[in-house]
Amino acid sequence: MRPTYKTIVISDLHLGSKGAKAKEVNEFLKSNSCHQLILNGDIIDGWQLKKGGTWKKKHTGFFRAVLKMMDRFDTEVIYLRGNHDDFLDQILPLKIGKQFSIRQDYMLASHGKKYFITHGDIFDSITSQMKWLAYLGDIGYTFLLWLNKWYNQYRSWQGKPYYSLSQVIKQKVKAAVNFISDFEEKLAELAKAKGADGIICGHIHKAEIKQIDGITYMNSGDWVESLTALVETHAGEWQLIDYPSFDLTSELTAIWADSSLPSKEKVAGI
Repeated sequence: MRPTYKTIVISDLHLGSKGAKAKEVNEFLKSNSCHQLILNGDIIDGWQLKKGGTWKKKHTGFFRAVLKMMDRFDTEVIYLRGNHDDFLDQILPLKIGKQFSIRQDYMLASHGKKYFITHGDIFDSITSQMKWLAYLGDIGYTFLLWLNKWYNQYRSWQGKPYYSLSQVIKQKVKAAVNFISDFEEKLAELAKAKGADGIICGHIHKAEIKQIDGITYMNSGDWVESLTALVETHAGEWQLIDYPSFDLTSELTAIWADSSLPSKEKVAGI
């Protein structure tokens, strides 16, 4: 059977950039269902598009997959703006019908607990106050993603699985490690100030679930480097799904075996 979750949170797709793994995230959405899908910022990379990025058919395919989930499973979709899709600030808040809304942030109530959901760039002083420096840093990050792409093509030729070289490099750089630690602590403090039991964010491209001073800190990761999603089961348990270890073949086999689906072609056409 198709895995069904209460909530799925994904962030940092950066559609419109060369590093976006649109094919992979589309496959993930087609193989899962949920009552609530939260797109937690940087779904569209307005910065890259402004600098000459390319919008591809598979990027549009992502939104088609989302619309299919809304139509087929009555999924509620909440799109929260990030720093790379800050062009959405001009229309916030926006609600389209009963199932789709665009917001700055969101408080999720589930199983007697409250989780404050925000992209996470609110505490990024470089992004919010010195955009020219953020763009400069984006150039170096683009190179890192380029290196990651070619390294994984080489691994693919050797029959080896995907490996996030860029993630490993960031984990070895002391400044990056310190930034991530500070980021996590500040987000946990924000959740406490909001009266929430936990915080759900993205932004730093590092998937994580852990406790910080009594607050449940959760980061959904990204679909450029780590390819991860945050999911909530119907029992209220939160888990991280790592796409590189996600067995798509077995999932599709289970879906095709579902008697409620008339044919493989219908699954392929989601």
